[in-house]
Amino acid sequence: QVQLVESGGGLVQPGGSLRLSCAASGTIFSRYDMGWFRQAPGKQRELVAVINKGGRTIYVDSVKGRFTLSKDSAKNTMYLQMNSLKPEDTAVYYCVAPPNYWGQGTQVTVSS
Repeated sequence: QVQLVESGGGLVQPGGSLRLSCAASGTIFSRYDMGWFRQAPGKQRELVAVINKGGRTIYVDSVKGRFTLSKDSAKNTMYLQMNSLKPEDTAVYYCVAPPNYWGQGTQVTVSS
């Protein structure tokens, strides 16, 4: 059973924007904190942002002021709004409900 479904990745020019979505089961959405990891080719996977059940958010320093994490309880969906994208943001982005639930990943490529 697919429990985390990601969408919204793609190719965008530097300075552009993308919005990633992660649709979760009601059980996961209500019981777990959620967030996004990313992994670039040849680099270690890193935590990008997390949001807890109360809506509090934490961001890695490199995306502060550019990325915004939010949740829509009516849709059991988490969003990552990514603005002012840079080439170093290029990676596969994974929706996660730590520690046990991972999405399939969606490719984000920032390039001219």
